[in-house]
Amino acid sequence: MLETLSKGFRNAKARFSGAIELTPDNIEAALHDVRISLLEADVEFNVTKAFLDRIKDKAIGETVKLRAKIGDRALSATPEQHFVKICQDELVDLMGPISVDINYAKKGPTAIMMVGLQGSGKTTTVGKLARWFEKQKRRPMLVAADIYRPAAVEQLRVLGEQLGMPVFTVEGGKPPEICEAALRRAYESNRDVVLFDTAGRLAIDEPLMQELDEIKRRTNPHEIFFVIDAMIGQDAVNTAKTFNDRVGVSGVILTKLDGDARGGAALSIKEVTGKPIKFLGIGESLDKLEEFRPEGLASRILGMGDIVGLMKDFEEVVDAEKAEEDAVRMLKGSFNMQDFLEQISAIQKMGSLKDIFAKMPFFGGALPEGVNLDDNELTKIQAMISSMTLGERTRPEVFVTTSWETITSSQGQLQRRRRAHDYDERRLRRIAKGSGRKEQEVRELLNKFAMMRQMMSQMGAQTGMLGKIPGFRQFAQLKKMAGVDLSQIMNAAGMPALERKFTVPRAQSQSDRNKEKRKRKDARKQRKKNKKR
Repeated sequence: MLETLSKGFRNAKARFSGAIELTPDNIEAALHDVRISLLEADVEFNVTKAFLDRIKDKAIGETVKLRAKIGDRALSATPEQHFVKICQDELVDLMGPISVDINYAKKGPTAIMMVGLQGSGKTTTVGKLARWFEKQKRRPMLVAADIYRPAAVEQLRVLGEQLGMPVFTVEGGKPPEICEAALRRAYESNRDVVLFDTAGRLAIDEPLMQELDEIKRRTNPHEIFFVIDAMIGQDAVNTAKTFNDRVGVSGVILTKLDGDARGGAALSIKEVTGKPIKFLGIGESLDKLEEFRPEGLASRILGMGDIVGLMKDFEEVVDAEKAEEDAVRMLKGSFNMQDFLEQISAIQKMGSLKDIFAKMPFFGGALPEGVNLDDNELTKIQAMISSMTLGERTRPEVFVTTSWETITSSQGQLQRRRRAHDYDERRLRRIAKGSGRKEQEVRELLNKFAMMRQMMSQMGAQTGMLGKIPGFRQFAQLKKMAGVDLSQIMNAAGMPALERKFTVPRAQSQSDRNKEKRKRKDARKQRKKNKKR
């Protein structure tokens, strides 16, 4: 998503590598990279020109302001940081401001009219929007007013069944009549939001516009949302402008941003129509509708991730208290395969791996070249863990076996010596057969899980005094993950397989824990002595 846009800004930032100041020459070179990426991403030409002119004026006008003073401290900003900040502010202004407020009716049901061309994802978006209203404690009703597209009414009925919401239509009725009757039914059945799924065309024509005008006249909708497919490029802007001129759009919903969309429409529509983008459709499931946050999308375009959006996704699928407990266990190295299975399920609910990693600020908005995060890999891991018994999931160390060998000591005595750790072949065969995978894949999963648990345990032991602050330890460890090689954690397609085998760390005994406690106590005493000196 948005890779075309992000690439140009990454190249522009690279122009300032080693530069000590912003100059007209390096600014012009950076803007050249941005200009190419914007035009390739189908941003409208006049929008691109005006956007770049504003950045250039600000960048050159602020050349001498690369130092700032906060209190008694003097801080300096690099040319790259300064350029990125200007770009981020301009991107937010271009797409913003935030406007997800709905104009609810003061009395009776709120009527919302969905308009757009055929194939834009309008019907699916009606279902997603209904789910969003339900989360706002509203009671939506869906109206099937698209009587021309084959199976459009049936598609909305299926969505209504999935959502547990009523779908209204009239056999043989005309769309304006259906919508008008739906409002009366909503009032009678105590439904406070009515969503009209109107008809679309392959292209804008007069009969379509006349029908939409008639629906608007009869129902007097409180909101008219224009649904547009982000993949149609610059045509999205022209189409949005035409619908706005004829019908009067109050907001825009941008769909299919999880596909091969170049994202230019997101930067152009607000500038051209003056209407705010309300929501983004990302993913096929009915809960994949995001409130549009221009600062979040701007950060992702600039390769800085969107931690706020990521945390919103996380909060929707994970219990906060349980997440805190899991994080503490993980950093102690005591989490198990059952915990891992639950985490995989939570990740799958949040969306695709590519979308999740795009929101993470650690990876510069792009994965390493040649790395392909395949969601099917999570399904394979899930199948292998599900084929384990509950005892194996909660105590992964049962997979480890130890072989022995007899040697002759220097004194000529026979002695038994531990040869190596290995995995129980019988268990590996059973799990591989039950999950439909190969034994080697089960072995690699165990290796990587053991390595990850060992690594997290080592990181958890290095938090120091700040680790006692609630939440700080987990945040600190996430920051450290920025430098971790992803190929050692994720079994993603295209990544090299691990060659080194990690053994499962044994559980700590009470005496081991006491020893560590004494070591920490002695270390604290030594630090106090050093301070006194």
